[in-house]
Amino acid sequence: MSPNLARTRLDQLLALDASFSLSFGLFSVFTPHYFMKWLAGGVYDHNVHETLRLYGCLRMACGWILWHVRKVDDGMFRKHVCEALLVCYLLQALSVFRAQFTDRHTAINWIALLILSALSFAYGSFRFGQGGNLIKVYELPTAGTLA
Repeated sequence: MSPNLARTRLDQLLALDASFSLSFGLFSVFTPHYFMKWLAGGVYDHNVHETLRLYGCLRMACGWILWHVRKVDDGMFRKHVCEALLVCYLLQALSVFRAQFTDRHTAINWIALLILSALSFAYGSFRFGQGGNLIKVYELPTAGTLA
């Protein structure tokens, strides 16, 4: 894959992730209690709902950050963002996987597990694809001596 195509695809992934994060965050923050009760199968827990709202705030912040990371040209920074998102989504997927087998089984957990695993894989493939050289890093010859 050419460097320009890799950058375009990573920008598309970041935009998709940002859009999903913002949408999920808004949905989480503004979901009324009765709808949460319906999603939970008739059981409502105020603490769980507040935790979901806090997670929604975090997703909105991440979405905003990811939307603006697309404009960054620093290859090392983009690699580190991909590493962080790989680990973040992998840990979330493992948490959902554990919840799926230690509590009641729900279809929404399987959907979340699929989405989180796919995002983790996608960011990992950009970070470590082609021997870690899929995201190009350009440095000046003196960049190593300035530190």
